[in-house]
Amino acid sequence: MQKSRRDVLKLLGGAAAPLALPDVAEAQSYPDRPIRLVVPFPPGGAYDSLGRPWAERIKPLLGSIVVENIGGAGASLGASTVAKARPDGYTILLGGTLPHVNEALLKARPLYDPIKDLDPIMQLAVGSLCVAVHPSVPVKSLDELVAHVKANPGKISYGHVGVGSTNHLVGELFKSVAGIPELAQIPYRGAGPVMTDLVGGQIPMGVVGCTAQSLGLHKSGGLRILAITSATPLLAAPDLPTVVQAGFPGIANESSYGLLAPAGTPKPIIDRIASASRALLSTPEYQRLMIETGFEATPDSNPERFRKVLADAVKFWEPLVTRLGLKID
Repeated sequence: MQKSRRDVLKLLGGAAAPLALPDVAEAQSYPDRPIRLVVPFPPGGAYDSLGRPWAERIKPLLGSIVVENIGGAGASLGASTVAKARPDGYTILLGGTLPHVNEALLKARPLYDPIKDLDPIMQLAVGSLCVAVHPSVPVKSLDELVAHVKANPGKISYGHVGVGSTNHLVGELFKSVAGIPELAQIPYRGAGPVMTDLVGGQIPMGVVGCTAQSLGLHKSGGLRILAITSATPLLAAPDLPTVVQAGFPGIANESSYGLLAPAGTPKPIIDRIASASRALLSTPEYQRLMIETGFEATPDSNPERFRKVLADAVKFWEPLVTRLGLKID
């Protein structure tokens, strides 16, 4: 017997409806168990100092968050763990400029595709680096530093947190823009050893994070910050000159930090995490906390804006990485 048009539509509707139900039901009940936040670096660094306060303060909005540090391979191990996880919103990544740029540009054998395998949720904060020297170095500006390096060829070096790090890339970009190829770079295993040797005078210069520690050492005279890499003054230390104000606009950049999920995570779940994070980031208490720890919150972010920020970072660093022929595996 031939079915009527109404009967056919009923059958199609009945068949199609279940395809959308799992995502909808999952999103409506989300979250109903703890969320795992993977920080792709060891405890104690910038990512950890941002991720743990977010995890603690987001609890009233998202429930329990379990922070798991999975360091190694320049953030690849932790990020690839998330990229390969089930896309259900219960495993998310605290990523950003460094992991994204590393995997997109610097890895000869990438463990995942940062564009195809991860979906941006939102940017949580931006942070800056700073060019700092030991107090014994007789310079008080970037111009004076350039002159000092040229007057002492082969004798001045700078420390950074590791080959391929944003700190390293900023140092090499500064060398290129300033015309001081003789400035040697010394890679360290993390921020702690760099700061220890910089304050101790074992290295004359470092490209370090603008954190509560470095800003405090600047104020106490333990080191001297010559400029910060952001284009606008740092809220935590508006008196410090930016690289733009110092006459080196070509090295102006900021590092982004934010949340990403495995590709294919349902949009309602992405939106749920982003909405809760925007609510938290909009509170004056959380914004003050970010400023005190050297970050600036970005409550106006969303998935597409964060995607563009990450794409722009790759575009910014690609010419330098290509010119250096830099690979980290």
